[in-house]
Amino acid sequence: MSVTKQGETKAEDISAPGSALPGLIERAGKLRGPAPVHLWHPAHCGVIDIRIDRNGAWHHEGRPILREALVKLFATVLRREPDGSYVLVTPVEKLTITVEDAPFIAVELAVEGEGAAQTLVLRTNVGDVVTIDAEHPLRGAADAASGGLVPYILVRGGLEARLARSLVHELASYFEQRGEEIGVVSSGHFFGMGPAEAAVTS
Repeated sequence: MSVTKQGETKAEDISAPGSALPGLIERAGKLRGPAPVHLWHPAHCGVIDIRIDRNGAWHHEGRPILREALVKLFATVLRREPDGSYVLVTPVEKLTITVEDAPFIAVELAVEGEGAAQTLVLRTNVGDVVTIDAEHPLRGAADAASGGLVPYILVRGGLEARLARSLVHELASYFEQRGEEIGVVSSGHFFGMGPAEAAVTS
């Protein structure tokens, strides 16, 4: 595997001799948009040293994958298994990877309408555009370190995106308190994130 001076992995490095990924990359590259991974049940081929860190950055053998198109390609064949693990899957192979937190990061917010008619739409770092609604709920999870709440949205197939810190500050202007819970209204639903007194972080 060739390495840059900064110790970063380039797209072509992933296909170095002995890598388990060339075939997967070739097959995934023929897809357009998220693949129907829920329909594929190939044999498990083992674990590969790919890690998505807490900030949504992808790494191979400890080095960041620089090519954005390659990251988006992998994201189309990412699946969460019933046991909570994450795999890259095609019709003929399945490889387990490591995800430190959520596999995606929500990086942009668009708001349409006002009040009960308000709709909140998020864009992720891998290009998914998701409306906060009954099929794509927003939730808050307790952060053990800060004691605050971290917002997540369900993107697809059990895969979530954590809201980037800058986006949380933007979303805060749309928070509502109902009873003892804080949350937001979108697509005709109230999405509670947790106790109103808890700070919302990311």
